[in-house]
Amino acid sequence: MLLQLKEPNQASPKPTEIPLAIGIDLGTTHSLAAYKKGDENVRILTDTLSSIVSYKASTPIVGEQALSDLDDTPNQVITSIKRLMGKSVEDIKGTIEEHLYPLSKGTETNKNEALTLLIKDQPMTPFEVSADILKELKKQAEDTLGESVTQAVITVPAYFDDAARTATKNAARLAGLEILRLVNEPTAAALAYGLDQGSEGLYAVFDLGGGTFDFSLLNLQKGVFQVLASNGDAHLGGDDFDQALLKHLAPQAMDLRHALQIIKNAKEDLSAKDETHFTLGNQNYTLSRQEFEALIQPLVERALNVCRETLSYSNIDLKDIQGVVMVGGSTRIPLVRQEVEKLFKQRPVTNTNPLTIVAQGAALQAHALTYGSDTLLMDVTPLSLGLEIMGGMVDPLIERNAPLPTRKAKDFTTYKDGQTGLLLHIVQGERDMAKDCRSLGQFKLTGIPPMVAGAARIQVTFQVDSDGLLTVSAREETTGISQHIEVKPSYGLEEDQMRKMIMASLENAQGDVNSRLLAESKVEANRFLESLLPALATDRSLLSDNEYEDILTHLDALDASLKTEDREAILQASKALEIATQPFAERRMGHSIKKALEGKALSAVEKAL
Repeated sequence: MLLQLKEPNQASPKPTEIPLAIGIDLGTTHSLAAYKKGDENVRILTDTLSSIVSYKASTPIVGEQALSDLDDTPNQVITSIKRLMGKSVEDIKGTIEEHLYPLSKGTETNKNEALTLLIKDQPMTPFEVSADILKELKKQAEDTLGESVTQAVITVPAYFDDAARTATKNAARLAGLEILRLVNEPTAAALAYGLDQGSEGLYAVFDLGGGTFDFSLLNLQKGVFQVLASNGDAHLGGDDFDQALLKHLAPQAMDLRHALQIIKNAKEDLSAKDETHFTLGNQNYTLSRQEFEALIQPLVERALNVCRETLSYSNIDLKDIQGVVMVGGSTRIPLVRQEVEKLFKQRPVTNTNPLTIVAQGAALQAHALTYGSDTLLMDVTPLSLGLEIMGGMVDPLIERNAPLPTRKAKDFTTYKDGQTGLLLHIVQGERDMAKDCRSLGQFKLTGIPPMVAGAARIQVTFQVDSDGLLTVSAREETTGISQHIEVKPSYGLEEDQMRKMIMASLENAQGDVNSRLLAESKVEANRFLESLLPALATDRSLLSDNEYEDILTHLDALDASLKTEDREAILQASKALEIATQPFAERRMGHSIKKALEGKALSAVEKAL
């Protein structure tokens, strides 16, 4: 044991200082920072900061004061930037965002590249705008704490894809923050609610913010926060309510962002009033809550459908849900609360602040990651991960909603005699056929020793870590030869795409089964042909001319059926060929045994047996 010595009157050396880490809710409409110290309660460090940035001045202005520049320099004021994180020009094509933002012309030449804004003739990416919001949050937090802030846990929508998550990480790095963890917003909210209320059991989190909607089912049990299922909608939030109102009231509004800001204020008034008055352009408007609710009812129904889908595929009964935690500013809309109560047959949890609960959860996780904690967060994979196998079918290794981190290994083999390589095609989705899933990547394992089909043993391992990074490895057991690839399971995948994939799997379930059965019948038929044709070439002498011609006739019939999509015809042709070749197979076996015994004494044979 080593003892640390000090001179008399010398101050005791300080223990290694732990960097100060805060929790940040980087929202579409509002952003917030919070901090937990020791056993103290979580402390909100900043005002609720409007996620608006003005670039009119030489330095960016962030927050409500940036709105004053909307009148004279609308193209230098950026709102709701979160909806553009990780997006390409192609992603926003046909949406109102295509007209809301000053897009760089250079971006349009390659529609699959991350989009770039043009502000004061300078290109700027969405993550740079988000970085300016984070810088302001960091500054306000440091002013409140009187210390430097260097680390943070930042929350993101549950279905944010890898491109958006990477953009969030880049924004934090640019703002001088090291990200300890990206935590899904519903999970952070459940963490804050569960620890604050001491709640246990099955809870739903209904997270309707300014730009996105997330719905998660979590089991809270003795400090373990386990996500059971997650679902969402990429383009469903307060911004969409605003756009629906604008389209109804003033579809020809020239300055969209200025008009949308006025609409947003009117919408917020209606959460407390039955009627509101405002001016748009030169026109005065009066809007009642009843009119507003009629306009947004289809959008609210979309959110409820996401909840129904999630409950359905999770096999969770409404009566088992202990409570529905409401998160996000848009859950303050009376209609939203009424419809949630009607669906879940219970009054939603509204004794928490929907604007601060996510930041509080992020702060709790930041504290846990820096100082340690008895709590454990367990998130899930949004979609299944698997391999394409013969016939274009998918063999899933990691199922949708598997808890993270997770690891699964499975043995595969070769399809043909003498096969020395194996191409691994990794896909994501819920459909039975690879062509209907999203391709994530592929790599080839070479150097497999030549063997008969089915003799080789190749172990394929899928591993997804807590950050959602997928690693796939393949190892040939006899030689030890291995290869691996790292892929991002959600890269380039929009939340809408995820939802569509899940819904498509439900809607096309029977069609997928039929496609898989057809593919399987073709694989088996081709395997039969690949073994039969070399046998005919080798042992033609074992057949009479009539027998040989009969087999060729059945071969032609099977070959013709394989060019169709008629599974029954393929099965019938395969069966007929199998019957026709049965005598041939028996003679080949007898011939092989006779050949093996030639020149051997009976005693030697008996001894061998």
